[in-house]
Amino acid sequence: MLSAYLQHYQTIVQIGKLALKAKIPMLLGGPAFNLNEVAEAWRTIPGLTAIYGGEADLVVPELVEAIGTDEDLLRFDGVTLPDGRSSGAAAPFRALDLSPVPDFSDFPWDRYRVPIIPVMTGRGCQWGKCNFCSDVVSVNGRTYRTRSLESVLHELREQSRRYATANFTFLDLKLNSNPPLFRGIAEHIQEAAPGAQWIGTVHVDTRADNGLSRQDLRAAAASGMRRVSFGLESGSQHMLDLMDKGALVAANSAFIREAHEAGISVRCTMFKGYPGETADDLEQTASFLEAHQPYLDRVRFNDFSILENTPIWHAVHNGALPDLAVLGHQRTLGRVRYANHGAEGAAYRRAKAKVLRAVFAINRRRLRSEAQMFDGMM
Repeated sequence: MLSAYLQHYQTIVQIGKLALKAKIPMLLGGPAFNLNEVAEAWRTIPGLTAIYGGEADLVVPELVEAIGTDEDLLRFDGVTLPDGRSSGAAAPFRALDLSPVPDFSDFPWDRYRVPIIPVMTGRGCQWGKCNFCSDVVSVNGRTYRTRSLESVLHELREQSRRYATANFTFLDLKLNSNPPLFRGIAEHIQEAAPGAQWIGTVHVDTRADNGLSRQDLRAAAASGMRRVSFGLESGSQHMLDLMDKGALVAANSAFIREAHEAGISVRCTMFKGYPGETADDLEQTASFLEAHQPYLDRVRFNDFSILENTPIWHAVHNGALPDLAVLGHQRTLGRVRYANHGAEGAAYRRAKAKVLRAVFAINRRRLRSEAQMFDGMM
């Protein structure tokens, strides 16, 4: 089964042509293929047998067997055929502890200076409301599910044994969705993989216990957590509220300082051009970055993207955002091309330049030494 990343469309087209010539079936799957426009755009690839828009942890053998015996693939939920016929949506996979430990034995580890094993403790996001987030509408993120601590530790132990490494990157959208699990990893990871070093992504939400207290961060650092990433998005509370981010500027500030104090490298993602953003919002963002420059290691600052089936995507198509003009659709990417007439004017451009200078001042600095081995990974 090919794990298809959307930006690799042309590569997959070429693979499809080779598969067609060789008369080899080709099954595509990946987290965005439950989105109608994406599946529709990809189903016409030459040589394609079917697209599976579901979590294939346990169903892959059955799908492959059905293809080999020319059975009707539409008996499986989540399938789209090249002729446009499709079955119903595949239900979220809930028995995560039954998913096998991933096999990376055919990965070219010898080409990497430091082997770093990917691990996922849960799928989806406990908050799941940010109205720009495509991750929570893709097949893996539609609802939050978690694994048991025992299952996660077993995977860490097994992968460390298989590949002679104790370096891990946790791929969860929000590693602190389940605070007890987050704490359990910090408490026991050194038992499962002695010498473990690890990174992950969190969401600084407003729960009374979000697993990110000063004590939690110190415990994570002591257990080998070397870097933490989070979605800062903006230094303006007005913008965070518009996004339904479930976050407070003051809490983000405290988290950055306390994680840095604990010895964890901190990096964040942000974007500009979100509907409703003003020059004043960007000025506040610039001031926030300037104030936190000593505590942030890296900032990833992007143009805002509107992705299929997100709340902001529906708002655009319902005409609820008059400042946005739709210029077209990049259907293979599940993305809308647009012009944001609200993000214009001399004051806005000056404020944006101020933000970019603050981002550059942070990104030009040398990383904290303990996080350098994880550089290049988000």
